[in-house]
Amino acid sequence: MQTSERQRYYSPEEYLELEEAADYKSEYIDGKMVSMTGGTTNHNQIALNFGTELNFAFKQQDYRIFMLDVRLWIPKKRIFTYPDVMIVVGEPEYYNNRSDTITNPQVIIEVLSKSTKGYDREEKFEAYRTITTFQEYILIDQTRIHIEQFSKTANKQWSLREYDEEDEAIALSSVSVQMSILDVYNKVKFEPLDSNDN
Repeated sequence: MQTSERQRYYSPEEYLELEEAADYKSEYIDGKMVSMTGGTTNHNQIALNFGTELNFAFKQQDYRIFMLDVRLWIPKKRIFTYPDVMIVVGEPEYYNNRSDTITNPQVIIEVLSKSTKGYDREEKFEAYRTITTFQEYILIDQTRIHIEQFSKTANKQWSLREYDEEDEAIALSSVSVQMSILDVYNKVKFEPLDSNDN
């Protein structure tokens, strides 16, 4: 017989206190704590590649790159989450003066996992769109060459561009930077497709 476990609700302050002491990361979604799944080497490599390219491109420019361990607070949805890479224009704005949690990304990059890609494309993107500074969303597949670039064109309007060729380059629309798809996927090893996958 299946028993239902009662969901406990936490305040943002309780979550942050627990998160500081935890051995693993959790997201906070309107009172609920949700454990994050472990990453893969491909996931890590792609996030590192993208962040490194950005950091080099923005040398001496007024942009900041944050990765992996820096949290994002989305006040309108009451969510704390950990995007793979974020770009902030100018100075970061912090949640309650906490230097580990920002509120003003302009660009967010997520490397898709099998278990979370639906959430990243739908509910998470919807939450990100409530952030006033947010202008661009990059979703990178870790199992094949495929990148989706969502760019804000007007209030409540977004355009989509896809990349799936090795010889292409991705140009961000809200900040002045371009990188080759091969650099994004540098040192990434794709698993061979199963012959039964059609």
